[in-house]
Amino acid sequence: MNVLVINCGSSSLRFQLIDPRSRRLLQKGIVERIGAVSSVATVGMEDKPVRHGVQAADHREALQWVLENIQRNAADSVEIQAVGHRVVHGGERFHDSVLIDEEVIDAIREAFDLAPLHNPANLEGILAAVRLLPEIPHVAVFDTAFHMTIPRTAYLYALPPRLYRRYRVRRYGFHGTSHYFVSRRLFDISELSRENSRVITCHLGNGASMAAVLNGRSIDTSMGLTPLPGLVMGTRCGDVDPSIIFYLIEKEEMSLNEVHSLLNRYSGLLGLSGFAADMRLLLEEAEKGDRRCQEAIEVFCYQARGFLGRYFAVLNGCDAIVFTAGIGENSPEIRRRVCSGLENLGVRLDPERNQEAAGKEMKISADDSRVQVWAIPTNEELVIAIDAQKIAETAKQTPWV
Repeated sequence: MNVLVINCGSSSLRFQLIDPRSRRLLQKGIVERIGAVSSVATVGMEDKPVRHGVQAADHREALQWVLENIQRNAADSVEIQAVGHRVVHGGERFHDSVLIDEEVIDAIREAFDLAPLHNPANLEGILAAVRLLPEIPHVAVFDTAFHMTIPRTAYLYALPPRLYRRYRVRRYGFHGTSHYFVSRRLFDISELSRENSRVITCHLGNGASMAAVLNGRSIDTSMGLTPLPGLVMGTRCGDVDPSIIFYLIEKEEMSLNEVHSLLNRYSGLLGLSGFAADMRLLLEEAEKGDRRCQEAIEVFCYQARGFLGRYFAVLNGCDAIVFTAGIGENSPEIRRRVCSGLENLGVRLDPERNQEAAGKEMKISADDSRVQVWAIPTNEELVIAIDAQKIAETAKQTPWV
């Protein structure tokens, strides 16, 4: 079965064509600047990317180009038998991936307020794909689903209960497919078994989150009602005193929308450094002596180390720490800094292994470390493809025909 995996942003459409049975990636790419005068598509594997100028006024036109490109680049005609869609927020309703129908679309739309930067774009991609491929099953895979096992004491905020009853104001957590994948992959490649395991998964990228995983189930995570709180991120502030919002409105005469934009788009590493949200660029400038870049990196690592300590307490110890995503997979320096000072908790990295594990799947802790530390590249698209395959095979027909 060939599954087309789609991940839509407000002006982008990422895709991968995957055979989930063999776990083989057949094609991949991204269409960017959707809605602009001219859009750009980059397709192919990392070693041989090919760029194209395309016309994509909306996500439907972008997807139409993707489908035509898949056929052009295939040795034989390619039959797409299911489409898997990444959806950021599923609210409390979705604990698992689901076949998309009108009811699911309405529920995704209802969660717009909870993920205003993501769910509308995700839905645009779904609607475009359903129009172009109405005769095959479409499956929604939710970032929030893996964290639906978090206990009530961990997901409730200290607010009047009516806010939860009326509006479901609570901690949800995100990057669930990533935390799920790397925790399961850890059990495959290490001697740890899922039973009686205490794992902390660290998804460190432009968006960053951690999860405490007990016996394979998420019991706490750093993001909340929205993807804004928790760790320092590329442009998001992470945890801040909520009173700062009112202070800024009073002192800077900012509107709520301006404060919202500040916290989501102009804070984090970008805000601290005044230079960039990309950790690679910050490390380069920090090496040259830029103090603001140095400080941004220090704050990022300090916050991450603090959440590691918190989850040691939540789990009553830890058997393994997993680093993943763009920074976690590829930056030995950040991994070193995050783990520095945790020796009394049993965390010791092997410097040579850590340095070697740039983009590689391998154990990076020292042999005498009581806590295993791993770098494991995430593969959210494979999780989506496998879920889409399972649901498509059990669905008698798509609801759209």
